[in-house]
Amino acid sequence: MDDQNKNLILATVLSFLVILVWYTVFAPPPPVAPPSDPATVTATGTGTAAAPAATADAAAPDTASATDLAAARRIAVDAPRVTGSISLLGGRIDDLSLKGYRETVDPASPTVKLLKPAGEAGSLYALFGWAHGAGLTFDQVTGANTLWSAAPGAELTVETPVALTWDNGSGLRFVRTIAVDKDFLFTVTDRVENTGTGAASLYPYGLVARQGLPTGLKNFFILHEGIVQMADGVLEEITYPDVTELEPVDTEGRVPAQTTAVNGDGWIGFTDHYWQTIVVPKPGQPFTAVMKYTAASDIWQTEARQPVQTIAPGAAIEVTTQLFAGAKDWEAIRQYETAGIKGFIDSIDWGWFFFLTKPMFQLLHWLNGLIGNMGWAIIALTFIIKALVFPLARKSYISMAKMKELQPEMEKLKEAAGDDRVKMQKGMMELYKKEKVNPASGCLPILIQIPIFFSLYKVIFVTLELRHAPWIGWIRDLSAPDTSSIYNLFGLLPWAAPVQGSVLALIFIGIMPIILGISMWLQQKLNPAPTDATQAAIFAWMPWIFMFMLGGFASGLVLYWITNNTITFLQQYTIMSMHGKRPDLFDNIRSGLKRTPKPVTAPPAKPKAKGR
Repeated sequence: MDDQNKNLILATVLSFLVILVWYTVFAPPPPVAPPSDPATVTATGTGTAAAPAATADAAAPDTASATDLAAARRIAVDAPRVTGSISLLGGRIDDLSLKGYRETVDPASPTVKLLKPAGEAGSLYALFGWAHGAGLTFDQVTGANTLWSAAPGAELTVETPVALTWDNGSGLRFVRTIAVDKDFLFTVTDRVENTGTGAASLYPYGLVARQGLPTGLKNFFILHEGIVQMADGVLEEITYPDVTELEPVDTEGRVPAQTTAVNGDGWIGFTDHYWQTIVVPKPGQPFTAVMKYTAASDIWQTEARQPVQTIAPGAAIEVTTQLFAGAKDWEAIRQYETAGIKGFIDSIDWGWFFFLTKPMFQLLHWLNGLIGNMGWAIIALTFIIKALVFPLARKSYISMAKMKELQPEMEKLKEAAGDDRVKMQKGMMELYKKEKVNPASGCLPILIQIPIFFSLYKVIFVTLELRHAPWIGWIRDLSAPDTSSIYNLFGLLPWAAPVQGSVLALIFIGIMPIILGISMWLQQKLNPAPTDATQAAIFAWMPWIFMFMLGGFASGLVLYWITNNTITFLQQYTIMSMHGKRPDLFDNIRSGLKRTPKPVTAPPAKPKAKGR
């Protein structure tokens, strides 16, 4: 095995070791234990709390049917980036579509609908209310089945918040004000006025409920889909199957559940591939984060329960909670984090290599804003990455050129050592030391390239900004595989290309994967083929194997790899030429096209002549 093969194997082994060590050393911390007892706060005006609420569920169950929801009046929602309605039954935000985002690249396809009422397929909705404390019952506080009142003609816009009211007839008056901003953030302010003669204990909650698993769930290791929560700076991501494996909680009716005490800053909700629905209590407000699954109704639920508060007669309390329901737009989420929602940028799944994916995306985002096209931005990003790692690449290529210079010396060592491998290795080490050559330096660019490639793959696959981003011609979505295909000669024949994800699509690849294979093949031809027939065959097949392997990857990633190969080819050719070892590209191609000769068996040694 030659040194180039050894370097490749060494780079692969080291890269897996890096990932293993990273995951072992930086494993996520365990969740915070829930509090044992609730705190009670007496309110004489606008109240705040100092400790999380009880973990017991005192909220009334949601018994609203599809018929009830259809009969209830709705308040229209019309904001710059969202449209839909709010049901007065429960005051639930359960009908929301995202302006500017469509199901497919076809401009006539339906707008993405994020929230759907209970009872509909794929229902997802947000609900806010008050759970009763001592001296109150379910029907004396607001919840899923409360029928609110609103002014005739009320409409929720950025300029016009809406006010909902409800009186329990026993001395408590509830007022809910809902506002929406220019992006995806709803602000829900709940006020309770005690006009009775006795004190009242209750606590506010906000929840997001989902019936059944979401359609289009990818279950792909590189992407987190499920529940996401931030608790005092600790991020936790839990998948749907993991929720069902949680320990049952008696006070929840023996359903799998987890409660986490949040002392000051946090949020909890559901995250999908490109969208998310998250409840955000007021920054600095302690609360209890709850995630649970009820198998009987197939309901997944996340909650933010705030502390129990006691309202004295003649007093009032007011609690503000926010709801993010929209696209995982980096600009919008970053602005919300700046405005006070701590750690909100981490609701985007940056992965293990967040220290690479975050800055990489920010640079890509900036380049896209500067150039105006995400495809050209990926090409520009590739040039920048190659410039950053150029010192190591230069050292590697110089080392490879020196190794070629040492080939005659190494052949002499092989002849002198014969079958003595120890003598051969010792001689080579002395030669490397004498000529100041490090044979392992050739693997450094490969080793660095692996986490960079994985990080860019993560960025392209996960971030919203790549979704439906066009480049040129037929490439209309850089987050999806190349839609062209050999099957119909790239559109010249009168039949459709195979459906993406099918076996035929993996075989009849598109234009970009073919260009990728050619670029890898040309890069390989900068060096002569290995003299060993087996190694030569492996190297000859490698570009075409990678061509089919990467054919189903996102076009943006394939574009990066093509650009990377092209730059690497030019760098290696130039540096090796400058050191007197100009690659004989065309001769290497001609040699590679010839049939690989079979190993020649050495002729038997002639017997020595006997002396007289």
